[in-house]
Amino acid sequence: MIVADDLGIGDLGCYGQKLIRTPNIDRLAAEGLRFTDAYSGCTVCAPSRSVLMTGYHMGHSSVRNNTGGQSLRENDVTLPMLLKQAGYATGGYGKWGLGDRDTPGAPSRKGFDEFFGYLNQAHAHNYYTPVLVHNDDLHPLPANAGGKRGTYSQDVISGKALAFIERNARQPFFCYLPSTIPHWELLVPEDSFAEYRGKFPERGFSMPASRYADQPEMRAAYAAMVTRLDREVGRIVDLVRRIGQERNTLFVFTSDNGNALGILGENYFNSSAGFRGHKQNLYEGGIRTPMIARWPGRVPGGATSSLQWSFCDMLPTLADIAGLAPPKGIDGISMAPTLLGRRQRRAPEWLYWELPRWIAKESRFSGEIPMQAARNGGWKVVRPQPGAPLELYDLRTDPRESKDLAASEPKILARMEAFLKSARTPARSLNVPPTFYWDRFKAQGPP
Repeated sequence: MIVADDLGIGDLGCYGQKLIRTPNIDRLAAEGLRFTDAYSGCTVCAPSRSVLMTGYHMGHSSVRNNTGGQSLRENDVTLPMLLKQAGYATGGYGKWGLGDRDTPGAPSRKGFDEFFGYLNQAHAHNYYTPVLVHNDDLHPLPANAGGKRGTYSQDVISGKALAFIERNARQPFFCYLPSTIPHWELLVPEDSFAEYRGKFPERGFSMPASRYADQPEMRAAYAAMVTRLDREVGRIVDLVRRIGQERNTLFVFTSDNGNALGILGENYFNSSAGFRGHKQNLYEGGIRTPMIARWPGRVPGGATSSLQWSFCDMLPTLADIAGLAPPKGIDGISMAPTLLGRRQRRAPEWLYWELPRWIAKESRFSGEIPMQAARNGGWKVVRPQPGAPLELYDLRTDPRESKDLAASEPKILARMEAFLKSARTPARSLNVPPTFYWDRFKAQGPP
């Protein structure tokens, strides 16, 4: 399972991209099943990953915002926990974001035999970090000490994932690859950058108050990062082929939320594929995501599906394929029949998202009605800001959400609003401060 970070649905050739090369991901789509109406768990990363791992949608998920340091609950059952109990080797490589060390959500407590990468999503904003996390310990990257740019973190992470696959080539394995690419900061090694330098009319990227490095060639850097991600996908597929397990392996590729470039008003690459919105809002561009499944001989090849499903359906789907029962009471349902080319007798009737407002200085969520959205068939309702009036769209005739029908369709709006009220429990506020491993490492050195 490969989960890109902030990759827009329009950033891939198989979804219409013309300027950025993604041949390996496009090949996955050509040889597998490509979904047009699949959705992330949320419009920002940590809660989206919480939905993916637990099968609860955002109305019931443990992690409801991108606060940093929030943890899954002790009693949350995750996908790797299920698979590990069934005899799978489990490895996670990339950005976790669902619990730091010494919390209930640490990867070692949520089913992973091995984890390598970033625990806290704020740490993952830096590609030349002096330290990563290996299981519950720090893993120094000496070439990055003192602010140097010697080792690109995603390269080391990918190497660990490939090693995990090779070690477990003769037993069932679950390899979870939540890539940090192409999330900001917009940096990529020269062997990728060179392909795109000078190809586009450029604009610069600079956020002086942030940890992000400046990038005067923003478009070239972004395109190069997406193509580098594609290269990593190709290496994984090639390795699985070399170890003789290609026909035994289901590949799933997706992204954790919509594109982030739209936050800057940047649309040069049409990263949202014409949909309205971007990361941090609940219009289609913020939550509709690429979703590709490939399994030679099992998943139909060269196929496209408009089935509506979201990250909360991933756990029951993969559990079903592995012959396991999902936890009781979760929101998702299995999409395995569609993946395996059979009739989908039961499909999600409703899809739901929210993003409660976090009051950082008080370490709690506000009590107001949160930003919300729901989809029911072709109808979609959006509350664009906490407490704001609802907007109503018919995606069958208006996929770009340009015509608000709230005033002209009061009965449909009332039905959708009733669902919004029933779909959630109050977000629990966890006072779990972030653990910034790289600051501690710089101050104290390796443990």
